[in-house]
Amino acid sequence: MKSLLSALGAVILITAASMQGATHLQSGPRHTSLLELFTSEGCSSCPPAEARFSALKGDAGLWRSFVPVAFHVDYWDRLGWRDRYSLASFTARQNSYAQLWHSESVYTPAFVLDGKGLKSWAANLRQPNENSGILSATSDDGRKWTITFAPSSGTKGPWDAHVAWLGADISSPVGAGENEGRKLEHDFVVLGIEQASIPDGAKQTNISLTNKGLTQTAPRYAVAIWVTRHDELTPVQATGGWIALR
Repeated sequence: MKSLLSALGAVILITAASMQGATHLQSGPRHTSLLELFTSEGCSSCPPAEARFSALKGDAGLWRSFVPVAFHVDYWDRLGWRDRYSLASFTARQNSYAQLWHSESVYTPAFVLDGKGLKSWAANLRQPNENSGILSATSDDGRKWTITFAPSSGTKGPWDAHVAWLGADISSPVGAGENEGRKLEHDFVVLGIEQASIPDGAKQTNISLTNKGLTQTAPRYAVAIWVTRHDELTPVQATGGWIALR
């Protein structure tokens, strides 16, 4: 009897370890918002905005009601400090929003909630009362994801699935520019982003982090996943969570 119990215990432990090896993220049927911050280490007005962003780590709505992502733009780099998290593609993303809104300029810090610019940080980040469908994502290593989207009744694709790998608990000393001499704290920083299409009628797609896709390392990692209509910016549904990269 003792050996049987030991064997059963071993099976349970192996099963638990296997379950712990895979990460499964899933939204509810109600809409989860995507909150974007466009920021830069070269911008003196950005640290207070990033502090508000960092405070979201303790918010009960994190990952369930909203998913935060911080894009570091590169147009401040020319003023003496190159932000190591900045990419031209992130600036291009902000410019695409500006075109969508018929705006003649971009600036930092700038918050975008579900594809719309926020005029005030006091915006409601709680889950809207609408059904968007269930977005699911599974990974064994945090790098390769199988994305499944079951849209709400009557909603058709095709869709684009997006995966952004995020860094958190980052401290970054700045040696020049408007924030010279300061140590800046960053959370939910986009370190890599990939996308793939989900054809109309299909249920899922696979997205992997390429060898050069992770631009920097971080003390802690998370992932943000969202779907849009094909070739559009506005998110339809989102999910995310803390992960371990292997």
